[in-house]
This record gives sequence, structure tokens and C-alpha cells, in this order.
Amino acid sequence: MKVLKFGGTSVGSPERIEKLLPIIESQPTDKHMVVLSAVSGTTNDLVKLSEMFYKKENDLAKKHIDILYEQYKKFVKQLFNTKAGVAEAMAFIDVIFQLFYQFQDGNEFTAKEERIILAQGEIISTTLFHLHLKEKGISSVLISALDFMRIDEDDEPLIDYIRMNASAELEKFDGQKLFITQGFICRNPKGEIDNLKRGGSDYTASLIGAALQVEEIQIWTDIDGFHNNDPRHVRNTKPIAHLSFDEAAELSYFGAKILHPQSVFPARKYNVPVRLLDTMNTAALGTLISGEISNLNKIVAVAAKDGITAIRIQSSRMLMAYGFLRKVFEVFERFKTPIDMITTSEVAVSLTIDQTEHLSEILKELESFSTVDFDNEQSIICIVGDFNKNNHGYANIVSEAVKHIPIRMISYGGSENNISLLVPSAYKIEALRSLHHRLF
Repeated sequence: MKVLKFGGTSVGSPERIEKLLPIIESQPTDKHMVVLSAVSGTTNDLVKLSEMFYKKENDLAKKHIDILYEQYKKFVKQLFNTKAGVAEAMAFIDVIFQLFYQFQDGNEFTAKEERIILAQGEIISTTLFHLHLKEKGISSVLISALDFMRIDEDDEPLIDYIRMNASAELEKFDGQKLFITQGFICRNPKGEIDNLKRGGSDYTASLIGAALQVEEIQIWTDIDGFHNNDPRHVRNTKPIAHLSFDEAAELSYFGAKILHPQSVFPARKYNVPVRLLDTMNTAALGTLISGEISNLNKIVAVAAKDGITAIRIQSSRMLMAYGFLRKVFEVFERFKTPIDMITTSEVAVSLTIDQTEHLSEILKELESFSTVDFDNEQSIICIVGDFNKNNHGYANIVSEAVKHIPIRMISYGGSENNISLLVPSAYKIEALRSLHHRLF
């Protein structure tokens, strides 16, 4: 079995949905689990709708629902070719939109209701694809991710639960070859509808693939794999044929948008290869991510992550201030705020975060035992490659490439796969281009 995940742009129009079946049928494996994102733009629309309900802007919400309803009516009429197909698909769409309209009744709107609304994007896309195949006479089984995807109190996936319940769902349909399910959505410990956060459809595919120990996880999107730099800002970038799990994890976490950062970890843990492919260019080889290490003594790629806040924390005590780091980390742990980069000295720590919703509370606690300053609008530039301690000269090459750019922090040695630089965001594009010119 293979898991094939198609992103929002890959299901973003009836024409694109029409192209999915030939991709699926071209696979040498005869059994497939297809994971779909919501139609491109739908999740954003549902987020806006939820914001209107929070603000009790019911008139605006109704207009917003009306517009989205008309868009999906048009979508259905273009995707289906028979009266029966259109009628069945429209009956389903009517049920979904009646659910949206019901939220106008004036009852309190909470995060629980918001999660129900956000889940409908993937429920719509998977059901329409299933009905589309039915109209074509293609046998498929639509299974709900809500029946087997679950997270715990810390929002971590329960892999054993997923394995047991996904296997049980598949066993109900012995002999079936094509299964369709939703990305992104799941249930939480209370059994309520929840989700894996934005970009979570990649994560769903990786979790299913890892749990079921499939042959390969394929992530189909609108670009032909990881590139060696950001093609939006740098000319003449090239796709990377192969990455190790560690290299892909660094690139996805530090800004390469093609793959959700969490997606690498389940595949790495259970050693299931991940292949990134392009629905717009199916002949492209894409990028294979596996446990094999093939980029020895090479710098592979550069990526950038925006929206970074740098915090410098200096101990109010001087030398030999044992316990200082522990106190610093405990503050971030209490507010469940992950740290990206960190550099330390005897009495000071510089670190970065990208989740700033608790920034004011974090600063207040840190100031109770240290002197603190911070800078917003920073970017992390991540250079990924083989930075084994026995290799020579790479740090010098990197520093030479950006010697004309102000560097706020450097992290080197925490991983054998990357050097990370923190620069003001205004210099990000210049840094990417300078590194590309020097390295590639």
C-alpha cells in the first residue's frame, strides 16, 4: 500500500480533481490510501466565518456563507457530468451548508464549534472526490479520519490508536483497493472534533503511513520537490533528488514550505520513505526522503523562516550562576512556547521563538530574575548539509557569503545537518541570494 496525499492546490478546481485518478492509477502498487486537503482557499474562508461568529456578526456571516455556497454549487456543476451525479453531490453540499447556517442561532460560539466548522473543508473535498469516482464507475471507500485519528492532551498523535483503528477500518472492506480519507482533522482526548493545525494534511499522511508501515508516502503538491533555495526569491534554483530524514526535517522546520515540519518525524521513526511530487508536472522525479544518507560532504540547500522574535536574557547574578538556564527554560515550558535557536555564554542566553502569543507574560517572568531585551521582525536562514565535525571550511564559506549582512545570532554545532543564522527580515532575500551565489 502507498499513501498519496494531495494538497489544496491539487484539489483546487474541478479540472485538477479530474487529474487525480490518472496519478493514482499510474502507481505500481495496487492498494492506495488517498489523503486530501480542503479545496484551496476553503480553510481560509472557514477561519473568516468562525471569526464572524465569535464577533456575533451574523449578517456578515450569512453573506459569507452565501458566497461560499454559490462557489461550491458552481464547483459541483463543473465536476459532475450526469444529473444523478450533480444531484447526489448537491444533496451532500446542502447538508454541509445547512450546518453552517445553524451557527447563526445566537448560541455561544466557542473553540469547539470553530473546530467543527474548520473540519468541513476536508469533509467536503473527500466526499466530492469519492462521488466523482462513483460517477465514473470507479470503486472507492470513503473512511472518516475522525474514526481513527486521535491526539492526546499535549496535542501529540496516538500512533498505536491510529494503527489499531485505521487497520480495523480497512479490514471492514476486504478486497477494496482505493481508500479516501481526510487530512488535518482528528479527535482530541474528549472525543471532540479537533485538528492537527494548519498544514496538518501532510502530517496525517505521514502518521497513517507510519502506523500502517506502508511502502511509501507520497506528498503531491504544486512544486517538483524540495529546491536548493527559495524559488520565490532566488533564480535558477534546482530540485533536490534525495534528502535524508534529518536534512528534510531541518529544511521543513526552518522555512521550506513544501512539507509540514511535523511530517518527517513519524516517517523517520518507522523508516517509511516520503516522496514529494508535482501534480502539475507528473514527469518530474521530485524529492525522495529516506533513511539513506547520500549528500556526504555537501551543502544541500538554504531555507528561511520569517516571523521570528529574538530574546536576549542576561542573569542578574554574575559568574557561576548555576540554575540560570533551568529557570529560563521553565518559563518557556510553562507557556508551551518552543525555542528555535539558542546560543549561550556564562551569564547570558540569546534565543528565538516564532510563537509570540504569550510574549508579554514570558518577558515579565524573565525580568523577575534577569535583564531582558528583544527584537521582532527577524528571520532564520538555515543552511543544510553535511556539517560533520570532521569536515573543514564550510563555516568559513557561509560566513564569507554573508559578511556584508548584519548577523544577530549564529547557531553551529547543535546539529550535524545545519548552520542557522538570524538576520533582520529586511536582509533575508539578500542573504538567500548571496548564499546561493556562493554555495551553488
